[in-house]
Amino acid sequence: MIMAYGGVKKFYSRFYINSICPLGFVSLHAKGRQKNYNYYDSPELTQSAKGFIIKSIKAQLQLGFRRDKCYCLGTGKNYKFLAELNREQKFFGEIIPLDHPRFIMQYRLKKKDEYIRKYLDLLK
Repeated sequence: MIMAYGGVKKFYSRFYINSICPLGFVSLHAKGRQKNYNYYDSPELTQSAKGFIIKSIKAQLQLGFRRDKCYCLGTGKNYKFLAELNREQKFFGEIIPLDHPRFIMQYRLKKKDEYIRKYLDLLK
């Protein structure tokens, strides 16, 4: 998608990408294997991380980028959390959810070109 946009330099001169929660979490499964665990995977973790997330977003906003639009990678729980947080905190004028690239590559690979066009239309 970045190459279709015009390349790395053009894309990153216009867009800043970061995570709602820049911390990584894991959970342990029966055989001791670690698995990715998202901040929104349990209400307790979400509530525990919320103050840090707000502080982190406020720090990023100090970089001075535009705040009229925010594109959210993820249309489910990630978007729902960010939208609610934005209603409380007024970080951004509008939040536009995008299907997560991992979801596209894992479950919709045959439709990748459609998603790229959708991204490009929304990023105008």
